[in-house]
Amino acid sequence: MTTVGQLINGEITVEGTRQQAIYNPSTGEISKQVDLASKKTVEEAIAVAQAAFPAWRNTPAIKRARVMFKFKALLEEHAETICTLIGEEHGKISHDAAGELQRGIENVEYACGAPELLKGEHSKNVGPNIDSWSEFQPLGVVAGITPFNFPAMVPLWMYPMALVCGNCFILKPSERDPSATLFIAQLLKEAGLPDGVMSVINGDKEAVDTLLNDERIKAISFVGSTPIAEYIYATANGNGKRCQALGGAKNHAIVMPDADMDNAVNQLLGAAFGSSGERCMALSVAVAVGDVAGDALIGKMQAAMQSLNVGPHFDANNDFGPVITQAHQQKVIAYIDSAEQQGAKIVVDGRHAKVLGFENGFFVGATLIDDVSPDMVSYKEEIFGPVLQVVRVQTMQQAMDLIDAHEYGNGTCIFTRDGEAARYFSDNIQVGMVGINVPLPVPVAYHSFGGWKRSLFGDLHAYGPDAVRFYTKRKTITQRWPSAGVREGAEFSMPTMK
Repeated sequence: MTTVGQLINGEITVEGTRQQAIYNPSTGEISKQVDLASKKTVEEAIAVAQAAFPAWRNTPAIKRARVMFKFKALLEEHAETICTLIGEEHGKISHDAAGELQRGIENVEYACGAPELLKGEHSKNVGPNIDSWSEFQPLGVVAGITPFNFPAMVPLWMYPMALVCGNCFILKPSERDPSATLFIAQLLKEAGLPDGVMSVINGDKEAVDTLLNDERIKAISFVGSTPIAEYIYATANGNGKRCQALGGAKNHAIVMPDADMDNAVNQLLGAAFGSSGERCMALSVAVAVGDVAGDALIGKMQAAMQSLNVGPHFDANNDFGPVITQAHQQKVIAYIDSAEQQGAKIVVDGRHAKVLGFENGFFVGATLIDDVSPDMVSYKEEIFGPVLQVVRVQTMQQAMDLIDAHEYGNGTCIFTRDGEAARYFSDNIQVGMVGINVPLPVPVAYHSFGGWKRSLFGDLHAYGPDAVRFYTKRKTITQRWPSAGVREGAEFSMPTMK
């Protein structure tokens, strides 16, 4: 059986002490195993990165950017292989995997602008013959811990910018679907990245805790569930590390009475059920304003969902595939059960989805639940599955109050034709990412993003301009060269411009 190992100092290694099974979610069968790194192996990767840092730090930004240009071309050249690896271990349909990869590539494109992004500021003659300037210097060895749901895109949110800023990077991807992540990292060596600058460590909590507690790691970026994000953030900060931790979500879509209902339904189908709902930006709650809007939404959603196809990753005719594991499949079904037990109405039931020829796959069908209330467990918690819940209210303000009261504030959107309502919504809603007739408002690579409340821990958002600030520290230099023969006397007052 194939064993997925670690990438350290440009070479794949297998420790062989502990392994964990990797499943093909479409078949339910074990396809590979992953080597779980021990503390010793992680420390070895950190030592290698620390040794590589001085030379990489002093590599001109334009040369670091050229590596990213080659890396982008290699990602595009090997896109089919990458998407296949994602599908085999995550279950994501090929067209969805291609979209994920493209969004990751866009972050590599942004990183190619490193010479411009790292220029700093310069002011001449801030005082008599005194110049002042600032520059962005790398932190050193930094790390990223990424989730299973985007094995290509989320790591590419992190290390391209970290690397072009002059840092060395250690990536700890999800042990559930590590092959695509590892393959992509190997392309960096082909692109010209020096050995040791980038390492991939496959592991579990032992690897994570080693990264959190090793003083040589200067910053950690994390994406995952909120309880783990809180642990990562608190531990990293307690150890004096810079940390950015993106947590969970419960994203709401307000459907106004004046909305283009057909368009809203089409958008909700993809946003709620795409990637089996295993997205931090999935729209899992539709808040219908008024009985007419609620009835229309339920009727049109129920009709549209009849044509959705769930099946294996390799069939591009499928709309979405399985969830990641059997345990997660049972967890999603348990949430649907709880909603029914607490009085909600299961309009479209995906609990018993079976795919011909793939009966052991981890499939959950698209599920629509009506008459959901905020006190239900299924409403409070992140389901992370192909489930759309409908909450009915009478006014837009009630809908906004409902969203603001939730502990998560990752993303939200409103479907309406009313510009005044949309402007009021975007100005006042307490959520970090807002869409107006746009269901998944994750911004492009040159705009930073992140949630509010318990969806983000840390002061800086992900990728874009904030990534430069996160992966560097600013140094400001003030300089004067005294004229020959001119000497000033001592001054004891606060220096000012004269």
